[in-house]
Amino acid sequence: MNSKAFTISPITDEIKQRIMNCSYKENPDISLAELSYVTVEHMNFDGERCLGELIVNSRIACDVVELFKELLAIEYPIEKMVLIDEYGADDLLSMADNNSSAFNYRYIDSTTILSNHSLGLAIDINPLYNPYIKTVNGKKRILPEEGAAYEDRSLCNPYYIRKGDCIYNLFLKYGFTWGGDWTDSKDYQHFEHV
Repeated sequence: MNSKAFTISPITDEIKQRIMNCSYKENPDISLAELSYVTVEHMNFDGERCLGELIVNSRIACDVVELFKELLAIEYPIEKMVLIDEYGADDLLSMADNNSSAFNYRYIDSTTILSNHSLGLAIDINPLYNPYIKTVNGKKRILPEEGAAYEDRSLCNPYYIRKGDCIYNLFLKYGFTWGGDWTDSKDYQHFEHV
């Protein structure tokens, strides 16, 4: 395991240029000083080690690095992990491309409530295979739409996140809860720190 692949740093001017007015907007809820840029090594779907990047709340940055070290040690597959700014901070585009991501200053879908992604306290893993499912005004909504093929959680799929599996247990070990445990909706990709 390459320890240099696991880093935590403040938001540098270079990172600020990448995220300003994209995933980060001036706001009263979180400052750039409260966020950290984290790099982690992960195993992709081809079994290759890759360098991933996330922005998370500084108070959980150390736990996030340790969590991803453990995921790498068990060779847990994560297809890709780049800042959501590579998608213009468009959550739907990022999810459809199966990009695992964290910080994005935005509202919860179909609400005016800030997402925990806005505070750097949530991480989505392999979102295409682990979609968000909610019924709104009597109509089922699946995000990303391309994830509709993975709504049936009884199917055998190595990229599904399930209650009690290794990734579920690791995230809970580090103080996260899982969106798949929610009752009013299911967000199988989503882990948030409590």
